[in-house]
Amino acid sequence: MLPEILYEDNHVIVLNKRPSDIVQGDKTGDTTLPDLIKVYLKEKYQKPGNVFCGVIHRLDRPTSGAVIFARTSKALERLNAQFRSKETTKTYLAIVEDLPPQETGKLVHFLKKNEKQNKSYATINEVPGSKQAILTYQLIASSENYHLLQIELETGRHHQIRCQLAAIGCKIKGDVKYGARRANKDGSIHLHAWKLGFTHPTTKERITLHAPTPADALWQFFAGQLPV
Repeated sequence: MLPEILYEDNHVIVLNKRPSDIVQGDKTGDTTLPDLIKVYLKEKYQKPGNVFCGVIHRLDRPTSGAVIFARTSKALERLNAQFRSKETTKTYLAIVEDLPPQETGKLVHFLKKNEKQNKSYATINEVPGSKQAILTYQLIASSENYHLLQIELETGRHHQIRCQLAAIGCKIKGDVKYGARRANKDGSIHLHAWKLGFTHPTTKERITLHAPTPADALWQFFAGQLPV
């Protein structure tokens, strides 16, 4: 079943990805979101033949939130260019186990991916094969045991938010790969792509979308404390 549709027209479709959904195929062989989108579009518009669905960016499987797909090759090309030139804006929410050192901060690391482990490692200084990673964070709210951070990405690296937050002692809830105390029962991590801003590939209208947070109790506790 297709997750919640945040936006749809002839050129673009934006979904609110569930933690179990995968954007691109992996070794599990599970059905991908583009597969589901193609079935949905074929049925809805009674399209004969193959249906186009282009992948523009990705979210890690255990992460939830807004992810955009192109319905035409022209839209794919233009949106890819926007992501490369950083014209898009991406705001994430993360629920972490420990308070960050300051309420607001800018994190600059160099990340190096270990392919075999499918994990990135953060260093302060550049090392061979590493890429610079930059984000800013702000503490939004706290519960008795957890803390909600709002995160703005300046770069898009492999596991960037997960790795950089862990590097300052703020492990994301459920993210045992990066040192969280325990896994979430559903295999998710408490990282959510909350806001996505982009320029429409044909109308040139600026579009900003909000993806509602998942329905679990901890997300719902924090939902009422989100900034407008």
